[in-house]
Amino acid sequence: MDKPTNTRSTTRLLPWSGVGGKPCHLLTDDNGGYLTRLADSIESVQLGMGSELLDHAQELVNDPKTGPAELRYLSARLTESLRDVLRVAESRGARLPMPDDDDADDNSDGSSAALNDGERSP
Repeated sequence: MDKPTNTRSTTRLLPWSGVGGKPCHLLTDDNGGYLTRLADSIESVQLGMGSELLDHAQELVNDPKTGPAELRYLSARLTESLRDVLRVAESRGARLPMPDDDDADDNSDGSSAALNDGERSP
């Protein structure tokens, strides 16, 4: 007789596209398997490259000598990077746990309290 497991499978959007540009998904139990670690690594690289590209874009935009061809090339790379970053955000957002009613940060008047970076809730 098989013992029931307490693992819960979830679907993860992967940071690459499949055939015809269709999204790729991984059915995972969040135990850090090979494809999960590979996807985490690729997401990290994509976010790092996006940050570097943004710095480079700022330099090109501020340089009056930058020509139209360079700006078109930059626009294409920024578009690719934005697509990657949005996919990472969608994937990570889908994996966030749903808050319990007890865990809500709502004030008694129904408004939400915003926190600044590094600030902790009371």
